[in-house]
Amino acid sequence: MSQLDLACEANISTRHLSFIETGRSQPSRDMILQIAETLELPLRERNQLLLAGGFAPVFPERALEDPSLAAGRRAIEAVLRGHEPNPALAVDRHWNMLTANAALPPLLAGVSEMLLAPPVNVLRVALHPEGLGSRVLNFCEWQRHLIARLRHQLAATADPHLSDLIEELRQYRPARSDQPSSAEDYGSLVVPLRLSTDAGVLNLLSTTTVFGTPLDVTLSEIAIESFFPADAESGERLRNLCAGEPACAAR
Repeated sequence: MSQLDLACEANISTRHLSFIETGRSQPSRDMILQIAETLELPLRERNQLLLAGGFAPVFPERALEDPSLAAGRRAIEAVLRGHEPNPALAVDRHWNMLTANAALPPLLAGVSEMLLAPPVNVLRVALHPEGLGSRVLNFCEWQRHLIARLRHQLAATADPHLSDLIEELRQYRPARSDQPSSAEDYGSLVVPLRLSTDAGVLNLLSTTTVFGTPLDVTLSEIAIESFFPADAESGERLRNLCAGEPACAAR
């Protein structure tokens, strides 16, 4: 984004923006927030920009268990439960699982206990040979998709943890002959997950849900990953798997 573009979008003069960039002018707290809003910086990075400008952070960062985030927790649980019998889970900014609905455990059958020890990194579980990696039929396709998502997130945050995770995921190799899906089957819009299970092969589509206008760093970094059956057979198999899970069947 050019200096001129940023100045126009933020409704400030290019001269003033230039002075801020070169340190000839000290921006006010409101100016920093205005520029951060224009650049669509994540809340964590906005706090860091404020600190760099000599101001206290304005966006709180509380543990998800904090009583003040009870409404947020209830909203997450409602979304997860409402998605059953299809699997869904909530993750933090490093893709560590925070919680999941009752439809997810049947898909994790056979995953190494080492990978399921907290914190559970869902991308590691998805591709590790002792996780789901040995059962992902379109492994290379799914691996490219996950790494592309991580690269996009890394570009927005410059988080070194994500860079390390990308390098780790790149090292994993398919355990069987790869069976990529046909892009035409899904209108070239999505990359499906093709997962072998005891109930048969599941063809799954995924979506990501985030809070629209959070004012807390923790809530702003939570994403809900929801999986949908891509065909009728997968839908029936998911219902059968969920029916065998007591917590899922009870609902």
